[in-house]
Amino acid sequence: MDYLSRLLSKDIEKWLERREIIAITGPRQCGKTTLLAMLKDYLIEQKKVQPDRILYVTFEDRDLLDSFTKHPKEFIQSFTAQSKEEKFYFLIDEFQYVKEGGQKLKLLYDLYENVKFIITGSSSLELKGVTAKYLVGRIFYFSLFQFNFEEFLETKPPQVLHSYQETAALAGDFILKDKKFEIPAEVFEKDIAGCFEEYVIFGGYPEVIKTDDMDAKHLILKNIYATYISKDIVELLRVEDVSGCRNIIASLANQIGSLLNYNSLATDAKSYFKQIKQYLFMLEETFVIRRISPYFTNKATELKKNPKVYFVDTGLRNHIINNFNPCEIRPDAGALVENTVLSQFCSRNYESIRYWRTMGKAEVDFILDINNEIIPFEIKYSLFKFPEITRGFRNFINEYKPRRAIVFTKSFWAELDIGATKVLFIPVMYA
Repeated sequence: MDYLSRLLSKDIEKWLERREIIAITGPRQCGKTTLLAMLKDYLIEQKKVQPDRILYVTFEDRDLLDSFTKHPKEFIQSFTAQSKEEKFYFLIDEFQYVKEGGQKLKLLYDLYENVKFIITGSSSLELKGVTAKYLVGRIFYFSLFQFNFEEFLETKPPQVLHSYQETAALAGDFILKDKKFEIPAEVFEKDIAGCFEEYVIFGGYPEVIKTDDMDAKHLILKNIYATYISKDIVELLRVEDVSGCRNIIASLANQIGSLLNYNSLATDAKSYFKQIKQYLFMLEETFVIRRISPYFTNKATELKKNPKVYFVDTGLRNHIINNFNPCEIRPDAGALVENTVLSQFCSRNYESIRYWRTMGKAEVDFILDINNEIIPFEIKYSLFKFPEITRGFRNFINEYKPRRAIVFTKSFWAELDIGATKVLFIPVMYA
């Protein structure tokens, strides 16, 4: 079967021969089930594993879940009894539904040395919570999110994707390796920019990007949100005040890229501080929002407490506020693009992503620590006539003297030297 490729599949493939359990977490309907199917095909086609040695089960099937929960050894043995010498691969979807799943998985891992377990779950809170303390040293965790922009471009003409990949690789070499950068002659830049705006508005859920029908996109996002509320909020996490939770989500959707104001959230949800903190933790662990913390070294002058909040998927966020207007007529276009840049960073597994703000309100959108180097990023989704930077960006450069800094623009390329810092202006779709 033909699948839209996922970058994570290559990362996982190289660990399939090891004993450790592989756990894949990520939002509902982001493609975890499809990724399991892709791994199954890889095992059959590339590793020549016999199909009957690869077992896929989903614990959305309550009969299978009940059977496994009550008798895990007998469940596995029913599939493997015919051959104790052959290696088996168990692909288990929605593992978070298993009660005491970590204990059961440890038992099976210890008993069946010829079985490789690959599990998925839509709640990091539930999946890691039930497995981590029992499986230390026995499990590798991976996160699968919605399609990033490069994966999204797989649905577009191949020349657009290839052109994007070439230019994005040059920008990535500058960011990651401090390689000399020459501004490219980009033939398909307008096409890529149009695709980027579509991606910003509708996000990266697989079913959303596979259709060109706008009404279908709206309906899919509506159903994803409804399923999240019914499955994760009500069924899995047992949240009783569903209305309050919806109010929190709606309030957060209207303040992406802003500092969290707990008092304001408590007022909107008619709740209290402790409950708000629990909701935020829950929303982050079920892959609805992301919080990033401030970067600081000077405790006297730099903000060090309040996080900023973003959504994992901008399409879901736009559904929540019921606004799918194009960027050119949106007052929140800058915040949406900033949110998209954060999603791109996360898809590349950048581990340290923070923002910087002083008590005097000088601010930099993102600070990344890459290979022990601090790199500031500013997002300015506007037209430039010449290279210019904000006061906050200049203050950070003067204070910390990074070797390189990046301003993501709408369509502007340029270089600017500020002391020993090289500032590169890059169109944001190459973030």
